[in-house]
Amino acid sequence: MFLLPVYLIILLLSFYLLAKVCDDYFVESLDEIAAKLKLSSDAAGATLMAVGSSAPELFVAIISVVHPGGHEQIGMGTIVGSAVFNLIVITGVVGLVGQFSVNKMIILRDLLFYLVGVVFLYYVFLDGNISLMEAVLFPVLYIIYVILVVRWKNIFPFKPEVKIISQKKEKPQTKKIIAPLLGALQKFVQPVDYIVDKIFIYKKSVLFVFLMSIFLIGLLSWVLVESAIQISEIMDIPEAFIALTVLAIGTSVPDMLSSVIVAKQKRGGMAVTNAIASNIFDVLIGMGIPFIIMIIMYGKKISIKTDELISSTGLLLLSIIGMLILLMVNRWNIGKRMGISLILFYLAFLVFEFLTMTS
Repeated sequence: MFLLPVYLIILLLSFYLLAKVCDDYFVESLDEIAAKLKLSSDAAGATLMAVGSSAPELFVAIISVVHPGGHEQIGMGTIVGSAVFNLIVITGVVGLVGQFSVNKMIILRDLLFYLVGVVFLYYVFLDGNISLMEAVLFPVLYIIYVILVVRWKNIFPFKPEVKIISQKKEKPQTKKIIAPLLGALQKFVQPVDYIVDKIFIYKKSVLFVFLMSIFLIGLLSWVLVESAIQISEIMDIPEAFIALTVLAIGTSVPDMLSSVIVAKQKRGGMAVTNAIASNIFDVLIGMGIPFIIMIIMYGKKISIKTDELISSTGLLLLSIIGMLILLMVNRWNIGKRMGISLILFYLAFLVFEFLTMTS
């Protein structure tokens, strides 16, 4: 039990480092790659920017699959928990910031496609078995979504909000928001920042920054998975619960902070749509790639332990439907009343999961 504080500190420090590497280096390298490839803002947002915002969840899922000992529930739980957090909490926080109107056609597109992805995931979890064809279908659905995003403006013309991909001007604000959350880790932040910045000081190309970022994200994801396993064993709490809550929230907080900044710039609709698009990536790529890796490692068809995640995925499914209903009732507006309702729903979700998994 005396090792518990050590693992908790390692966990929190890893969350901070992941946010720093992703925001300061990985996303910036993706910005430059998108510019060099001359991608449209829609295509860049649905592909490279989705990778940037969802990289921690994706790498945690992959690391948990290849980690010996059968800990794939950590990866799946992180994806599902992050999906619930992004949809409910980020939308709720945006509502608390102010009153916003969202683009009906974009929200309908993303929520309905997201609903299709989660229904498919729920089917896979219920069955408990996954074939290569089912695993490949996850990324195939995502490719269809990207094509749909690129062509959507031609089908349903709309006036988009001005999209600012680069977050360079937001970093001082972001650090002001993050700093109070560091608490006891504050004294470690400056030397850690120095070490990480030193790694990239000799950057010679975008490719170097991109590859080094991937390496560090993978390494930190391994540390997160290992810490979660140890905390789960010490506290005698199911790994799935640690993943659904601690890991999911920790990997999603940077997205929430960015959404708050965007909402304060009077672009709350963009914050919500970006969160949903990130969720689609999480579910279809964050699940699909690890499933494919598992099948390659263990055989043509595999069994997955999903008993503790079926109810969570069901709640995610209901939350998508509930979000659609709430938005329609509120005439596609998000405000404080809806924000408070969503935050309370998420707290109820946490209590339900705790009681279900520890009973």
